[in-house]
Amino acid sequence: MADKRDYYEVLGVDKNATEAEIKKAYRKVAKKYHPDINPGDKAAEEKFKEAAEAYEVLSDSEKRARYDQFGHAAFEQGGAGAGGFGGFDFGGGDMGDIFGDIFGDFFGGGSRGGARRNGPRQGANLRAAVRITFDEAIRGVDKQLEITLKESCTTCGGNGCKPGTSPETCSKCNGTGQVVYTQQSMFGMVRNVQPCPDCNGSGQIIRNKCVDCAGTGYIKVRKKIKVPIPAGIDNGQSVRIREKGEPGINGGPRGDLLVNVNVSRHPKFQRQEYDIFSTEPITFAQAALGATLKIDTVDGPYEYTIKPGTQTDTRVRLKNKGVPSLRNKNLRGSHFVTFVVQVPTHMTEAQKDALKNFQEAMGEIPQQEHESKAKTEEKHEKKGFFGKKKK
Repeated sequence: MADKRDYYEVLGVDKNATEAEIKKAYRKVAKKYHPDINPGDKAAEEKFKEAAEAYEVLSDSEKRARYDQFGHAAFEQGGAGAGGFGGFDFGGGDMGDIFGDIFGDFFGGGSRGGARRNGPRQGANLRAAVRITFDEAIRGVDKQLEITLKESCTTCGGNGCKPGTSPETCSKCNGTGQVVYTQQSMFGMVRNVQPCPDCNGSGQIIRNKCVDCAGTGYIKVRKKIKVPIPAGIDNGQSVRIREKGEPGINGGPRGDLLVNVNVSRHPKFQRQEYDIFSTEPITFAQAALGATLKIDTVDGPYEYTIKPGTQTDTRVRLKNKGVPSLRNKNLRGSHFVTFVVQVPTHMTEAQKDALKNFQEAMGEIPQQEHESKAKTEEKHEKKGFFGKKKK
């Protein structure tokens, strides 16, 4: 026992690791050192055994508690039960259940899920996409899609058989839809359950197939589906239409139709979750003197009075003018408006004179007059070599 490594170290987990973390760590280590992946590698085989032993203890809450208290000494002299792998007892359980659960995708499936393989199962989901405008996303809208769906064949009634015939019980799996393979491994006989290859897991064989559905029991039809899109949906979100997907298996319910919603951009508004942002241009006079403006919102024009002396890039909040909440129709986001002072690019002479008068009133000197005055003063201030003014 002195040479044994700590079980937590073997799996590379902390002593406070959860059951799921221990299972995930064991899966990783066991796959890495499995003998089938490392044939003839004795070192890998030993590491695999070591990991299996560690997992057998740490996955059992009672054994793990004993190990945490006494370490490896808790299982000396048969303390963990005799006859098990490496001195550990797997409780008489089916090894196929243990390794089918841990290596389900590695060994091709375990026995746990196989027992239900021939039972009723829900059909696969279908996916579609629809494009709506920004305003439709805010208010909600009903859209109509035309998609191809599978429906029960009217000729055979959905059993896939030629009229007058019926399906036969599969002789390979005796109607269970699954077959069990056993193989010898280093742990003993391992059971592996897989779908029956003859009937594809259905448990039945169709000898005389229906000519209309080719034995599938379904035909493809084009249908128009109404898609109610709720107010407040965002770009990339999906709407689920119940039982409009693929037909169920062995009497199971149909799958669902998942409609992905693409929202077009708005020329003026931008959305962030449930808030809307926009920019509103104002003139210098409006910013300086104040004004009552009509601001565009998703609900239409909204009157807002800006204060005198409003600076450019001033942002205001319009409550309850944003996007409706998907979870609570009584809640809405806000609309944030940023005011930007616009500078005119073309002015008439009268407008220029008005601005010059404003500059004079503010104590400023118009630029053109300043340059003209500077040139005149420079001309009269020029002097000769001995400091005399030139005539």
